Amino acid sequence: MKKRALFIGGTGTISTAVVKRLVCELDWEVWVLNRGRRSHVLPEGVKQITADINDEQAVLDKLGDACFDCVCEFIGFHVSQVERDYRLFAGRTKQYIYISSASAYHKPASGYVITEGTALANPYWQYSRDKIECEEFLMKMYKDTGFPVTIVRPSHTYDERNVPLGVEGSKGFWQVIKRMQEGKPVIIQGDGSSLWTLTWNADFAIGYTGLMGNRQAIGEAFQITSDEALSWDQIYKTIADVLGVELKAYHVSTDFLIAAGEKYGYDFTGTLKGDKSVSVIFDNSKLKRVVPDMRTNVRFDMGVKIALDYVLSHPEECQCDDPEFDEWCDRVIAALEKAKTEI
Repeated sequence: MKKRALFIGGTGTISTAVVKRLVCELDWEVWVLNRGRRSHVLPEGVKQITADINDEQAVLDKLGDACFDCVCEFIGFHVSQVERDYRLFAGRTKQYIYISSASAYHKPASGYVITEGTALANPYWQYSRDKIECEEFLMKMYKDTGFPVTIVRPSHTYDERNVPLGVEGSKGFWQVIKRMQEGKPVIIQGDGSSLWTLTWNADFAIGYTGLMGNRQAIGEAFQITSDEALSWDQIYKTIADVLGVELKAYHVSTDFLIAAGEKYGYDFTGTLKGDKSVSVIFDNSKLKRVVPDMRTNVRFDMGVKIALDYVLSHPEECQCDDPEFDEWCDRVIAALEKAKTEI
């Protein structure tokens, strides 16, 4: 008899890769509960439940008496949402896996090697504090009632539709790629030497699916990332190499970017000071003890080539011009160049 999983969400960067692996490689029965807006990305055979998860009675009506080996929450950002999940699924699942975030780890970092035992505290990003609150509620339910929770903390995970960057505008990565193609300088936070970890979504799926139905995972937290650590300069240089252009890196301090962005509606406090400006290396040994198959198959130079090939061949889907951000980059660079001459 097939194992049965229910995904809340299921069509995002991470969850799509997990669903595909379960259906195409591991022969699970997969149900997806969402509003049905991106069902075209799902593999054949997935059972679609179209509903608003916040309408609890409608969800219960559509689920009927269905029970699951695993309920996978990918769009829970506030404690009220995981409280809702507890009401819906306590007694209906053998395991509930909650996607938290590696950005929840202590900022500023007390050490650059991160393990699941690293303290959770991020004064710079409300998103991360909300994830911490969700974790705390779920672990309390595990301790008090035996609710079978597993916490998963991804870091920066990407797929063929995304080129991961440090500094970008409200419309995403494309304008930075366009600046590279046009020979313009691109802004990199700090001096470009801080270390970062980027994970291809199909590699993440190996770790995640290995935790599903795994008794050793109940009541535990796991981070799932690549084992490859690159500096931000290396990341941007790799992107430029794939594009076949020269990287013209322009380094700007995080504090300056935060101050310069506020006037134009760019909030870099959380994404940079609370996350990407800090060097991190993830120790995945706990995960690998429980999921021996976990490995990095797609290095960043391989993954970003796949992504750029897709982005460049799908202009309507992936190439969203952002002239306001382009102008802002030019203003920041011009202001700093002017300051150099006035000292």
